[in-house]
Amino acid sequence: MINGFSRLSKNEKISCISSLLGDEGFAAEAISYSHPEKQELFDSFSENTLTNYMLPFGIAPNFLINGKVYHVPMVVEESSVVAAASAAAKFWSTRGGFQAKVISTLKKGHVHFLWPGYPETLINSFPALKENLLKGTLPLTKRMQERGGGIADIKLEDFSSRLNGYYRLAVDFETADSMGANFINTVLEEMAGILREFAQVNFSGKDHIEVIMSILSNHVPECLVECTVSCPVSNLDKVDGETPADVFARKFKTAVDIACMDPYRAATHNKGIMNGIDAVVIATGNDFRAVEAGAHTYASTDGYKSLSKVEIENGNFTFSLKMPLAIGTVGGLTALHPMAKRAMQILGNPSARELMGIIASVGLANNFSAVKALVTKGIQQGHMKMHLSNMLIPYNLGADKKKMVEDYFQSRPVSYAAVSEYINQIISK
Repeated sequence: MINGFSRLSKNEKISCISSLLGDEGFAAEAISYSHPEKQELFDSFSENTLTNYMLPFGIAPNFLINGKVYHVPMVVEESSVVAAASAAAKFWSTRGGFQAKVISTLKKGHVHFLWPGYPETLINSFPALKENLLKGTLPLTKRMQERGGGIADIKLEDFSSRLNGYYRLAVDFETADSMGANFINTVLEEMAGILREFAQVNFSGKDHIEVIMSILSNHVPECLVECTVSCPVSNLDKVDGETPADVFARKFKTAVDIACMDPYRAATHNKGIMNGIDAVVIATGNDFRAVEAGAHTYASTDGYKSLSKVEIENGNFTFSLKMPLAIGTVGGLTALHPMAKRAMQILGNPSARELMGIIASVGLANNFSAVKALVTKGIQQGHMKMHLSNMLIPYNLGADKKKMVEDYFQSRPVSYAAVSEYINQIISK
């Protein structure tokens, strides 16, 4: 056990971990990853910070979305994710591009409480309570209202038949260009206090309200974006160099249909979507954990299934994705992290609604590339070749030998065993 770790200086924390490891090299390595000018800023993003954990900041170029070209920043440790997004962006750029639209932008939060009295008493008092809640939170919501957001609605929901005495205030929020988590939680906690005061004034002592918690929800089924790509089936001919268009379209649709009915397949299918989604969310300083939670909850609405679907009608192939995306373009890490600000600049400083469309387009692009590979040459051929450069790092090969390995595996299956065997052959010569 380490006592008082948070109270140690940064250097003391590094020394402490070095001692635990029995490795004096850890301290030098940790310090080597520190930024000479911005480390104090980076340290403030987290707790007990020792150093920085580096991830690549890459670009998937030439995304044509709603008639506009974007070069999309992606932060991810897997090269095949960026490559897959880029390949799909190029493919669809000559077939009309991605069409994205925001369906709605409401976010939700709740005040969860227990009420031992008659339901009718609470229900009949709700109009007056709602008025108090709106007036009482006005100092907190005024600036958000000026930006086009604020409280959209408040409802009283009765769950007492499922949990004795349990009710909740369900509050809908518009948060404009901010993700709004802190705003929502602050307003909800203020509402909890107003609710308690209202109960003390209007209800008898035995019918007191006990607030359990006040918190936003990452299930945001009314903060939705939809993205679509579409072209004649004939335009899909030999997408892999050999498969006929009608065969490819049929197999592609069947693969997505399987993900719509089989949760085992749907989990991996949706993970492929989130490969692209998360990479852009991280690059722009948004909360990928909240986005993941919202996406998978939405996919579970009626049994866990695919977030994307395919339709083939009148000779046209249409591939679409609909999912919740609660993100922001102002405030939070987006406004603080220098590379998040650069990512927004590269995207043209989009609004939150525009960014929703960009992120969804990348998710659909990654999904297209993954399913395309699965129903044609298989996922591992391209995936492992993208990993070849990573496999070679531990061997410290010179440029000539590295090129020999890359050339050798251009037309051969890539595996750790095969790479190791070939390297041993060329080194022994």
